[in-house]
Amino acid sequence: MKRKAPDLKAQAKRAALNALKRARRTADKAGVELSDWEGEFLGSVEDRLKTYGRAFGDPEKGAVGQALSALQTVKLKEITAKAKGEDRKPMQRKPFRRKAKEG
Repeated sequence: MKRKAPDLKAQAKRAALNALKRARRTADKAGVELSDWEGEFLGSVEDRLKTYGRAFGDPEKGAVGQALSALQTVKLKEITAKAKGEDRKPMQRKPFRRKAKEG
């Protein structure tokens, strides 16, 4: 008897929902006060995951089988690090470097 191939979208959805719950639970246990924006972010992403199966509409913002966009994943990691009490600085952008002139 052959097994059915796993549903990758459903796996990504479950993983993202678990990560959101874990971040909120960790913050509650540690007594870390999340900002209003962070709480709203976790809630809205969770609602969109439950409704649509993914939290972003534009396919260019994330991989095909992923439930969260790249930036949503980064923000979730920052919130989780804040809840754990780790020093994680927000993503910083670096300016483009100029190429050295040859000549």
